[in-house]
Amino acid sequence: MFNRSRRNLAHWFTLSMGSILILFAGVVYYQRAVDCLEVTDRLLYRKTGVMAANIDYRSEQGQEVVDLSNVPILGNYAPPVGSNLVYARWYSATGTLRQFYGMQPPEQLQYTAAFETLRPNAVSDNAQDTAWLRQLTLPVTHNGRRLGYLQVAVPLTEARADLHELLRVLLLAVPLTLGGIGLVGWCLSGLAMRPIRESYNQLQRFTSDASHELRAPLAAILSNAQVGLLSPIEAGQPKHLRLKKIAAAAKSMNTLVSDLLFLARQAGRLDPTSLQPVNLNGLLKDTIVTAPVQLAAQHLTLHLALPDEPILIHGNADLLRQALTNLLINACKYTQAGGTVWLRLIGQYHRTVIQVEDTGIGIPASDLPHIFERFYRVDEERTRETGGSGLGLAIAQQIVEAHGGRLTATSIVGEGSLFQIELPLL
Repeated sequence: MFNRSRRNLAHWFTLSMGSILILFAGVVYYQRAVDCLEVTDRLLYRKTGVMAANIDYRSEQGQEVVDLSNVPILGNYAPPVGSNLVYARWYSATGTLRQFYGMQPPEQLQYTAAFETLRPNAVSDNAQDTAWLRQLTLPVTHNGRRLGYLQVAVPLTEARADLHELLRVLLLAVPLTLGGIGLVGWCLSGLAMRPIRESYNQLQRFTSDASHELRAPLAAILSNAQVGLLSPIEAGQPKHLRLKKIAAAAKSMNTLVSDLLFLARQAGRLDPTSLQPVNLNGLLKDTIVTAPVQLAAQHLTLHLALPDEPILIHGNADLLRQALTNLLINACKYTQAGGTVWLRLIGQYHRTVIQVEDTGIGIPASDLPHIFERFYRVDEERTRETGGSGLGLAIAQQIVEAHGGRLTATSIVGEGSLFQIELPLL
């Protein structure tokens, strides 16, 4: 129980802190990408501005002429050494191609936005067509009149390499940090569970000690009451009735104390030394013929259904027998005379299923989530008549969970209930 709670605390701590870490890493990566793009855009805009500043405009014989001869790269000047420009293009004011450097451009202007990121063309044999590009289309004006468009592009190779390096660092650092967070979460959850474990152990010790101390006086009361009943007192007399009530109350309290003592001693996982291979076929046969079960089912019909092949699990036979006995007695108590109770064993691929089904009064849907709680009673008046303490199902559930299994219940009022135990196979 405590290890499960500790794992849950560590799991949720790691999940929450890991989510924050991954979100932070994503923000860092995004901000780095934005910074790299801004640096590229500033460089691209500066180069494009230098080229645009060298464009000459004049009128000849009534016609407007744009002179690109002094423009670097597009004019008579060769690209400087180390220039990383992929291409430079000049389009007229109507968007028609006039002059270009680099790869063959389209005849008409296709991009009018200032900055564009162009994806690589994987089907091209040109190396420049397989790289990511950052393109700037700059409108050039003179005295309020548009002369044309200057379009320049540079590769994003350095920026992408920088981002890839950052991504590799994050992919290495984030899992390592998550592992550290998980380890810290496990340690912190252990510290958080320590006072709870100590309080629980104190409560368990108190319950065990109190139950143990109560058994002796209860046994004395019960024995004295039973001796008094054996005395020659006429049945039905007030003294005889009082002794019967004392004996019944002592038996009920003795059962309650025994159940509390069991819950206190068997809390949590079972001692590995007490576990051994258990043949469930034989266990169910022995359980259904025990005196408590036969006494509870004396006016009912009991059916046992077993598979042909033996089913083995790793567990404690005595505890499993007690869990089954509790379920069978509970089913018999709430089934009218003439009813039927089934005990089935079903083998599956990775687990085994034990079912206890009855044709009793059923359990209301509002009570089903609470029936495994200690001292919970669906029908107080009926429980007083049957002498139940409200611990039988809690004990059965604790035994099943201690074996790594699960106990569930379904019911329809007026038709009956089905209790199902699921246990891992050997």
